[in-house]
Amino acid sequence: MPEHTLPAIVADPAVTTALAADLAAAGFAVDRLDALWGTEAAASLHRGSRVAALRALAARESSPLGTLATLFVLGLPVARVEAAAAFPSAGLDAVVAAGLLRTDGAGGDDRVHPTVDLRPYAFVDDLGAGSWWIVSDLGELALGHAISEEHVLGIGGATTTLSGLQVPVPVRRVLDLGTGCGIQAMHARRFAEQVVATDISRRALDIARFNAQLNGIDGIDFRFGSLFEPVTGERFDRIVSNPPFVITPRREGVPSYEYRDGGMVGDALVETVLRGLSEHLEPGGTAQLLGNWEYHWGVDGLDRVRSWFADTDLDAWVIERERQDPTSYAETWIRDGGTKPGSAEYDALMGAWLDDFADRRVTGVGFGYVVVRRPLGGGPSALRRFERVPETLGSNPAGLGATVARVLDAAAWLAAHDDAALAAAHLSVAGDVTEERYYWPGNDDPTVMTLVQGGGLGRRVDADTALAAFVGACDGDLSVAAIIGALAQITGVDEQALAADLLPAARDLVLDGMLLPTS
Repeated sequence: MPEHTLPAIVADPAVTTALAADLAAAGFAVDRLDALWGTEAAASLHRGSRVAALRALAARESSPLGTLATLFVLGLPVARVEAAAAFPSAGLDAVVAAGLLRTDGAGGDDRVHPTVDLRPYAFVDDLGAGSWWIVSDLGELALGHAISEEHVLGIGGATTTLSGLQVPVPVRRVLDLGTGCGIQAMHARRFAEQVVATDISRRALDIARFNAQLNGIDGIDFRFGSLFEPVTGERFDRIVSNPPFVITPRREGVPSYEYRDGGMVGDALVETVLRGLSEHLEPGGTAQLLGNWEYHWGVDGLDRVRSWFADTDLDAWVIERERQDPTSYAETWIRDGGTKPGSAEYDALMGAWLDDFADRRVTGVGFGYVVVRRPLGGGPSALRRFERVPETLGSNPAGLGATVARVLDAAAWLAAHDDAALAAAHLSVAGDVTEERYYWPGNDDPTVMTLVQGGGLGRRVDADTALAAFVGACDGDLSVAAIIGALAQITGVDEQALAADLLPAARDLVLDGMLLPTS
């Protein structure tokens, strides 16, 4: 088989069941791999070098775990007898027929070669810890050359970011738009009765179907087609998507990778997806997505995203986590495709990217999260928040999904409570909120007071004396109005003036999850 030819992936239930038994018997798990070659070698692998891992394996006796690691993680061939010993249940021939391995036999080569990447994946969500095995295409390290345009991506940073954003609330139906290797659909299935997973790549669907089957996950309907076409007329309780949002020049000679390039100019694909959410969300349904958006000369990127929601009644919360200049953005994605800096191909691609950005007056590209909800009962939007949060987030072992749910609930609660109702409400301080105080040497009074959120987005809110005292008194016993009245009496400040300052601040803290309405 030529190096550039991608094998067909065949999901035979008998083979996937037996293969899962072999992987489990070998101890093919994240912690066992780290122990196999050590944390330093594991870190080196993440940086793109397998030398340390190979040296560690060479010092150990041959084992099924070492064989699986060599084949599927390092992407290197092994002797046929070793490969056969690693698959006692499935059988080597069946694994080859499934498209995971190949045997050439030409020129006396009796080795078995990997044709895919297959590695263990561990995670934690609100249901607890879990682990799966995930098949994807071999990367450039294993291939020794740039990846193909049909490449199906495996687990990466965006994968874990989006899986962590998924709201951990049970629902009936979820749509995974652009499923890739199927990882988001698999995560979604843990909280959904049924998942529909779509992709424009038939190979991606084959791999996603294989992954679900390998891990014993049912209830996922895999459909071929672009964007919302496979679900025309259908609505869902949740939509998740890591769409192919990378901004790529639509010019001859520039490769278009199916897993990242949507085939549209600029950020039009992200705009199309966001504008299409309203037609496919049930009332009360939510969406969590990742995306890129462009900054144009004189036009803020978040303002452009805001305009995409102008004609909808959707709640929208957009969090920009990073912004890159055109040159840095082009470098990132050219390297991602496996083209090395310093080569003629790299220079040509840089020129194409920078010409495209210059022609369209693009000054930067933002990356971030998009959270959407369709209000119940067709009511007006309760949340329109477009913000930049480049700082380190709080501690969220199970991801941001619970934070997303709390913010959406808080927005709905605030929309139902005008100032009079807010004043009558009882609030309590969230358990992860602390207060930092800074003093000038010798002073008894603090010069700076900051409310700090330990989880969620890790927000830091500067507080004056009144706000700090107000938050400190929010233990659920007294109403907001009673606390403000007591503070006014103690400080001698006009109560109405104090309420005018504290009520908006209280709204912000409730929305941020730092103050919680009591039942």
